[in-house]
Amino acid sequence: MAASTLTEVGPGAVTEAVGAPAVRLGQVSKSFGRPGAAQTVLDGISLDVAPGEFVCLLGASGCGKSTLLNLVAGLDRPSSGTIEVPGGRPALMFQEHALFPWLTAGRNVELALRLRGVPRAERRERAERLLDLVRLRGAHGKRVHELSGGMRQRVALARALAQASPVLLMDEPFAALDAITRDVLHEELTHLWSETRLSVLFVTHNVREAVRLAQRVVLLSSRPGRIAREWTIDLPQPRRIEDPGVSDLSVEITEHLREEIRRHGQN
Repeated sequence: MAASTLTEVGPGAVTEAVGAPAVRLGQVSKSFGRPGAAQTVLDGISLDVAPGEFVCLLGASGCGKSTLLNLVAGLDRPSSGTIEVPGGRPALMFQEHALFPWLTAGRNVELALRLRGVPRAERRERAERLLDLVRLRGAHGKRVHELSGGMRQRVALARALAQASPVLLMDEPFAALDAITRDVLHEELTHLWSETRLSVLFVTHNVREAVRLAQRVVLLSSRPGRIAREWTIDLPQPRRIEDPGVSDLSVEITEHLREEIRRHGQN
């Protein structure tokens, strides 16, 4: 199978693949607990993410969204099924920024470059370029405590991009932010994705966030998580939360989400 490759991250960077999706899940299931008393969290998930595609995983709390992301990231193994990421280990961004507080913003980004084997002489320039890409020009020397919550998440995004993976996994990265900051970062992420054409797998429980960002929304059922339904989002980017098209589709998807929650409550 041909491997995906990503050029140096920056304006105009593109994801390329030949004959393979960026991520492929084949009948993936995951259970926790000892044999005979195991709880199935994910059951038979089959999903392809195309090169350059932005996919949102949507579902109620506890449906297995984060578990699925951890499996794709290689942080855990499925109980059964197959996971293929031809381009290598994906970059991962968590809900919490997970920055090292004793390092500057730039040094946090440089750490990822160092782990990739980038020569020391090149790290600062590359880190500054990545910070510029996430609209943090001049922030290289700032300590974590000097940054706002939104700025910290941008540094975390720059650090994820420093891994130079063609696949970016995002686990509710904006959930802890206020509505205005989240709105701004939605714009920034959409711009970044349009520039780099990364394959993005984004976990959220916020329907409007999913519709605003994604090309495709995948709804997971609750306990065990199964793919209940998918929507292709044909609305042009950039989008706004208040756009009529976003609002209308959010209402439709929310009703299906509520139905899944009600069905789980009756089981």
